[in-house]
Amino acid sequence: MIRRGAIAAGTALAALAAAAVPAAAGGQPAHALALHGEPKYPPEFTHFSYVNPDAPKGGVLRLAEEGGFDSLHPFIPRGNAPLGMTLVFETLAVNSGDEPFSIYGLLAETIELAPDRSTVTFRLRPGARWHDGRPVTAADVEFSFKALLEQGMPSYRLYYRNVDGVEIVDERTVRFRLSTRETNRELPLILGHLPVLPRHWWEGRDFSSPTLEPPPGSGPYRVAAFEANRFIAFERVTNYWGAHVPAVRGMYNFDVVRYDCYRDATVSLEAFKAGAYDWRLEMSAKDWAVGYTSPERAAGVMRCELFPSGRIASMQGFAFNLRRPIFTDRRVRRALGLAFDFEWANRALFYGQYRRCRSYFGDSEMEARGRPEGAELEVLMDLARRFPGHVPDEVFQEEYRPPTTDADLGEEAHRLSVRRNLLEARRLLHEAGWMSRPGDGRLVHRELRDPAGRPLEFVFEILLVQPAFERVVLPFVLNLRRLGVEAKVRTVDMSVYMNRILGFDFDMVVGSWPQSESPGNEQRDYWHSMAADQNGSRNVGGIRNPAVDELVEDLIRAPDRSTLVVRARALDRLLQWGVYCIPNWYLPVQRIAFWDRFGFPPPHPQAGTHWIYWWEDRDKVATLAARRDAARRSGAPPLRR
Repeated sequence: MIRRGAIAAGTALAALAAAAVPAAAGGQPAHALALHGEPKYPPEFTHFSYVNPDAPKGGVLRLAEEGGFDSLHPFIPRGNAPLGMTLVFETLAVNSGDEPFSIYGLLAETIELAPDRSTVTFRLRPGARWHDGRPVTAADVEFSFKALLEQGMPSYRLYYRNVDGVEIVDERTVRFRLSTRETNRELPLILGHLPVLPRHWWEGRDFSSPTLEPPPGSGPYRVAAFEANRFIAFERVTNYWGAHVPAVRGMYNFDVVRYDCYRDATVSLEAFKAGAYDWRLEMSAKDWAVGYTSPERAAGVMRCELFPSGRIASMQGFAFNLRRPIFTDRRVRRALGLAFDFEWANRALFYGQYRRCRSYFGDSEMEARGRPEGAELEVLMDLARRFPGHVPDEVFQEEYRPPTTDADLGEEAHRLSVRRNLLEARRLLHEAGWMSRPGDGRLVHRELRDPAGRPLEFVFEILLVQPAFERVVLPFVLNLRRLGVEAKVRTVDMSVYMNRILGFDFDMVVGSWPQSESPGNEQRDYWHSMAADQNGSRNVGGIRNPAVDELVEDLIRAPDRSTLVVRARALDRLLQWGVYCIPNWYLPVQRIAFWDRFGFPPPHPQAGTHWIYWWEDRDKVATLAARRDAARRSGAPPLRR
């Protein structure tokens, strides 16, 4: 996902299964398509295994959004759309949550992949309708593809770079011509993620401009009411054309879904505890540990549960903007990483809840461990020969591990380990040309000059949007100051933050790069040189490494699962030793707080859980207010973790 409100691939779910159609084989119409092997679910499947197909419909779900929105157009770089717009629009096909990468037709009734993979053809379902009653047609698909490619988020241009064209076969059939100049096995599946937009509504409107006029979609919800930067409410479409399809059974069960906007996480948490909304995914370790203490929680009226995340432990970290001269030297980036004390932060600030990020594909078979060998070693050696100077020597010599301290071994051991790291950091900085200025000890460069011709000072800004992050960053800033590096912390509101991120107007930010079980075309948006100067791309660091570029393309071309895993490990190793960020932390579970008014299916180890699988339990709702009042009157001691 590029930003808040961007349409994530696979949000909407597969519609009427093609009852007698086999899984996709070259040249045959099919209900589903797998990247490698066969889809898990056959044509006659009745529902995905991780939902309750008989979940009741009805009720209201109240959610929170931190920040605000000023547009209802989530497909372009301009403006900031609300999270819930993902409920309005459908895609041609959708992923299942419990497979590495298989798509099942949603708007598309069938998917036909040519034997030579030169074309992929989608035939739309005859019953698919826009919210205004008009049919979804092949012309809508063609319009959507061209509009997104020409004026949409940069990711679309990167995802669909190998599409040679689109053509309308008939009113319900559209065909994409795929480049045969290079292999891109994922591309037919990525095209299934295309969000389809109503051509008739956009005629006469500027697609590239934000709008607060709600466009009609074809999804299970429509915009019912909103006030920019205050709230938005979505109502379930009672005559939704896909309501009875097997792959949507058990999902989208609430009649109304409402998002209220809150300034930040602190305000949002207090609103939740006051009962202003119902369901909250908690991102703060401190709040999870001590923020939910109340009689209601002690009585079980407010519930705080851990659910398996079902996700790869992807990288989060303090991302360097390599467009800034002070960060271009890898030795400098390694030095700054030595100043971040994760072990202390985890013990003192996070209540020991987190694990350290070390991989871009963590807790998966694609994570690089040990020293490279076999096919992976061959890949890396070939890259080193072809791109000398762009594959660090450490890639072949040792397993990557972020710097550590001895925060758990007592105060003296911790102090000595921090000193050890800072001495190594100082050595690397001096080696890279930075020296202490007499008098104040500030680092200046021996050769680099600022615009006024003075020696360049090592000063940079850490841009934040969450005030809660300040308590993590400030100790890091103090350690940097001991090195002679002056880091300033600036926390801004969401609109300012998004504008600066989209325009790469920052020195350092907290970056994250979510990964799937089958990485592919999105890696161009994350790491490829072609995305480095495209405003709005996810290459926030401005990475330009020809070896990384080549490996990304090789990953996309992987002919089978085993080759994909080998190339993903090699890419992981290049990114680790490229030191493009200072690794943060991750949690292998979801922390969800909710008022006890819901039913939900057992969480799936791969698919995890999400509120779209939940439903309102009318018996619990009927007694919730009384149970809440009783808990408050009882004076039950607050529950502490």
